Amino acid sequence: MDTKVVLDTIWVLLAAMLVFFMNLGFALVESGFARAKNTVNIISKNFVVFAVATITFLAIGWGLMYGDGNGIIGLKGLFFIGGADNSPMVGEAYEGVYSALGWASVPLLAKFFFQLVFAGTAATIVSGAVAERIKYVSFIVFSFILVAFIYPMIGHWVWGGGWLAELGFFDFAGSTVVHSVGAWAALAGVLVLGPRIGKYGKDGSVRAIPGHNMTSAMTGALILWFGWFGFNPGSTMAADPMAISHIMVTTNISAAAGALSATFLAWKLLGKPDIGMTINGALAGLVGITAGCAFVSIGSSLVIGALAGMLIVVGVLFLDRVKWDDPVGAIAVHGMGGIFGTLAVGLFAQDKIMPGTTGDGLFFGGGFSLFFKQLAGVGAVGLAVFTISLVVWLTIRATIGVRVSEEEELEGLDIGEHGNRAYPDFVQTETVA
Repeated sequence: MDTKVVLDTIWVLLAAMLVFFMNLGFALVESGFARAKNTVNIISKNFVVFAVATITFLAIGWGLMYGDGNGIIGLKGLFFIGGADNSPMVGEAYEGVYSALGWASVPLLAKFFFQLVFAGTAATIVSGAVAERIKYVSFIVFSFILVAFIYPMIGHWVWGGGWLAELGFFDFAGSTVVHSVGAWAALAGVLVLGPRIGKYGKDGSVRAIPGHNMTSAMTGALILWFGWFGFNPGSTMAADPMAISHIMVTTNISAAAGALSATFLAWKLLGKPDIGMTINGALAGLVGITAGCAFVSIGSSLVIGALAGMLIVVGVLFLDRVKWDDPVGAIAVHGMGGIFGTLAVGLFAQDKIMPGTTGDGLFFGGGFSLFFKQLAGVGAVGLAVFTISLVVWLTIRATIGVRVSEEEELEGLDIGEHGNRAYPDFVQTETVA
C-alpha cells in the first residue's frame, strides 16, 4: 500500500478521534452551565445523541450528503450501496456513487467516520440551547431528523458537490455546515419551547440562572479547544505538513484571541471578567476561524478571533434582551460565530495561502465577489435550516409534545425524565424526629 495513503489515513482517523472526544467537551460545558438538578439529563442527551447520529448517518445521512445526485441532495450510496468501502484509494471506487470524495486518498470508511463525528457535533449543539425544559424523547426525535435529513442536505450543498459548491461558496471545516446548522436548528427549538420558568420577569427583567459547576464548564471548553485541533486541520484529509501546521496555528490563535477579547469586553460591560463569557469567547474564536482556517493568514486569524469573541458577548446580551433563553449560549457561539466566520472568508481570504481556491477576499484586493457568495450561502442555509427545523419542532409539539411539565421542570429533569440524580449525596432530606 502506498505510504501516502497510510499516512493520510492515520492522520484522518486520529483527527476524527479528536473530534469524537469533543462529545465529552460538550457534555461538560453544557452540564456545567446548567443547574445541578438537570445534570443527568444533559449528559445523557450528549451521550445518546452520538449513538443516534451514528446509526442515522450510516443508514440515511451519509448517502444524502455525499451520494451523487443533483444540486440539492444526494441520491445514491445509502447504506454504502455501490461503494467499494474497503478500497485503500478513492479514485474509481467512488465513480458514480461518491464522486464528491474523489479528491481524498483515504479509504471510504475513514472518510465516513470523519464525517460522522461532524454530524454528531451538529446535533450536540442543539442540546445545550434547549436544556432544562425539553422532553428527552422529543430531543431524540429531532436529533434523528437533523442528522438524517437537514444536516446532510446542507452538507451536500457545500461539500457534496451541490449548488453552493458550484456557486463558489467556501467553508473549509464547517462554520456554516456544522455550527450554523446546529445553531439555526437550536434557535427554532428555543422559540417553540419558550424560556425556562423564572428566567424573565413580567416586567421584562432578566434573572440570571447560574450554572452549577464552572470547573466542569471550563474543563469541557479546554477539551473542545483540544478537539478542534482535529476538527480543522483534519479537514485537509491528508497528512500535508504545511497545511496542517498553518491550520493548527490559525485555529489556536483565533481561540486565544476570542477568549481574551470576550473577557475584556465582558469586564467592561458587566463590571467583572465573567468566566462564562471567557469560555464562550474561546469557543466563538474556534467557530469563527473554522470556515477560513486554511485560507487566511496568522494575522487575520488573530483579528477574526478577537472580533468573534466580542461578538459573542454582545450576542449573549442580545439573546436575553429578546428573551430567547439559551442556557449555554450555543446560539450566539455557533450561530453568530458561524455566520461571522463564514463571511470572514470573503473579507480575509488570501489566494496565496491555498492557491487556486478562494481567491482574495475584500480586504486583500479581491473585491466583493467572494464576500457576496459567502453572504448568499449564509442566507440560504439559515433560511432553509430554520424553516425546516421550525416545522419539525412544531410537528413534534403537536404530537408528542416538546416541553416537560411545570412540576417536572421545577423539580429537575434528572428525576422526572431519568429517575436519577447526579449528586444524590448532596440532596437535603427531611428527617422525622
